[in-house]
Amino acid sequence: MDNPGHVSSSSLHGFLMTQRDNPHHGHDEESGVRRSDGTVPAPVSRPPGSRSEIALRGPAELADALPYLLGFYPDDSIVVVALHGPRGRFGGRIRIGIPSDRGEWPAVCEQVAACLESEAGSRDRRPEGAIVFLCQDPGPGQKRQEVMEGLRPLAQALRTACGAREIPVYEALCLSGGFHISYCCPDSECCPPGGRPQEEAGTSAMAAAAAYAGIQVRGSLREMERRLTAIGEDAARAQEQALDSASSALVPRILDPDGCPAVRAETLRLAWSLITRFRDALPGEDDAVLADAHDDELLSHDEAAAMILGLQDRRTRDRAAEWMEGADCEPAVRLWRALSRRCVGPYEEHAAAPLTLAGWVSWSAGDGPSARVALDRALRSDPDYVFARLLHRAFNDGVDPEPLRRCMRKERALRQAQENHGTAGPSTCPLP
Repeated sequence: MDNPGHVSSSSLHGFLMTQRDNPHHGHDEESGVRRSDGTVPAPVSRPPGSRSEIALRGPAELADALPYLLGFYPDDSIVVVALHGPRGRFGGRIRIGIPSDRGEWPAVCEQVAACLESEAGSRDRRPEGAIVFLCQDPGPGQKRQEVMEGLRPLAQALRTACGAREIPVYEALCLSGGFHISYCCPDSECCPPGGRPQEEAGTSAMAAAAAYAGIQVRGSLREMERRLTAIGEDAARAQEQALDSASSALVPRILDPDGCPAVRAETLRLAWSLITRFRDALPGEDDAVLADAHDDELLSHDEAAAMILGLQDRRTRDRAAEWMEGADCEPAVRLWRALSRRCVGPYEEHAAAPLTLAGWVSWSAGDGPSARVALDRALRSDPDYVFARLLHRAFNDGVDPEPLRRCMRKERALRQAQENHGTAGPSTCPLP
């Protein structure tokens, strides 16, 4: 549903492709050092012109550092952290869910190792090694030791797959139920079969350094994904009916070259009115569940349906992406999350658009963990969604979002100038 000559889509695509392929873009890689005594200094954000390193002494401090490296506590996850150069700088991170089918483990391990190698190739920096984390809490009736021993073959398969590509795994840890164990440590006194308890959250040197640097842990991955997951069954039925009605009314107009400009204008005006509504009605609760319930009450089924269908048009989505900074950020990301929760039943794939917008605005606002989770969910909804793929790659490659914001500002200024001089095309509509 797009005009191939549309300036915004093509320029955003070209910008992201250029930034992705530029080896000098973005932030410096976070650095750590693998020392002969087994300590690994961890990366922390720091003020410009300063450098600081935190030495992580052994498995316990590595386990404690993981949520600060990701910005959240991973659930049911494989996490691999690359180590670069002779000093073992901390590099890219790969996170993927642990397959419930053990028969899939060998293939997943090969994919993770290949991704580790290919990502390094795109950065022209081959990893000198890696650290592996396996994160899974015990299920009902399951003991922690059973989880740890059950995941041991997965750790070994990852070590083998990475080793085959000459990327040695220097440490492989399992985190389960508040305990950790090293699969690389042969000393049962150091790493007993049931693991050792992790330090109390927020008490380590890494936690102190992260707090000083302003790094926040957003909660667990499961909690963050819940904010983007479809609403409950009863509300979902009413929402699906509204989506069916909106689809019958809007899709023919969107597909009609003469009708699409009017739908774009209607969708953008509705979006702006909703952002204003969300800005004026702040949640009174810090609890994420209660805050999301508050936002869900602000949005009717018909409004959500019209927005979800309207955002399937790329030009509309690109215009919506311009609400990315200042006072627009917070209400916009709340709106995009709320719309993601309304993509129910056969419309689940439609969530790629609002999820990508939520990821983009979060990234633009400096909330990397929320951006990562939203973009991951967008690609899960639609693996071929180009805007999500480009943003996901740029985000993971450390591209600074400011040049993309400048690109959007220039397009908005050009469009507004055309509107002021009466030369704008029929698909434009004046908006803030």
